[in-house]
Amino acid sequence: MSQNTPQKLLVDSQPNGIVVLTFNRPEAHNALEVETMLRFAEVVQALAADERLRAVILTGAGDSAFCSGGDLVELSNYPAADQGQRMVTLMGDALLTLERLPVPVIAAVNGYALGGGSEIALACDLRIVDENARLGLVHIRLGLIPGWGGGQRLLRMVGYSQALDLLLRGHIMRADELKALGVATRVVERGTSLSQALELAQQIASADAGTVRAIKSLLQAGVNHPYAEALDFERSLFPALWEADAHLRAVSDFMNKKDKES
Repeated sequence: MSQNTPQKLLVDSQPNGIVVLTFNRPEAHNALEVETMLRFAEVVQALAADERLRAVILTGAGDSAFCSGGDLVELSNYPAADQGQRMVTLMGDALLTLERLPVPVIAAVNGYALGGGSEIALACDLRIVDENARLGLVHIRLGLIPGWGGGQRLLRMVGYSQALDLLLRGHIMRADELKALGVATRVVERGTSLSQALELAQQIASADAGTVRAIKSLLQAGVNHPYAEALDFERSLFPALWEADAHLRAVSDFMNKKDKES
């Protein structure tokens, strides 16, 4: 890639372990070309191996779109089933890796998140949504289904009947609908989703890293395993945290404060 060619996925690694990924094709509503999909998969795989990582934010360049999914103009050049299989495997695996990152992943949804873009947002742990944002699994309008995992994630968020209704209608949800359905973690003033996501990420980064990772892993266990197994897993995480420095320091600080107040 030429130095004069704009990067279509921006990676901002901050000193405190926060990484911001920005889909950077605002002139095309941040649609993904195959080249960008490959780059995205590569970056997410590298994040999975980064022990310094504390939080990840995904957003879109400009103020109209988070990501509008795959670039239909380019993808129309790959009509064969095996080509579709390669694309869906590439992004499906990348989003599964994103979902399984040991740290919180926040989508700062700053506009339209349609088709594959909505699937990316659903693969994140938290969604901070501008009041003008729109999210829709509109695949049926193109004779398709979600293929990157969005159908299964939507099902687990909103339940079978709601998910079926949304997919069959290809309905584009407004911010208030996203909040009511529990898809949006927070709805914020237009143009502030990224700043709010950064504020939350900084709060996460200031907490004990081991505790943050344990919180995410125990909740993922609850989503992915039977109740009894998840209970056992949650309990198994507790002893190491009990004797860890973060807990011991917090108890010491509490005791010192109590002594001063006596």
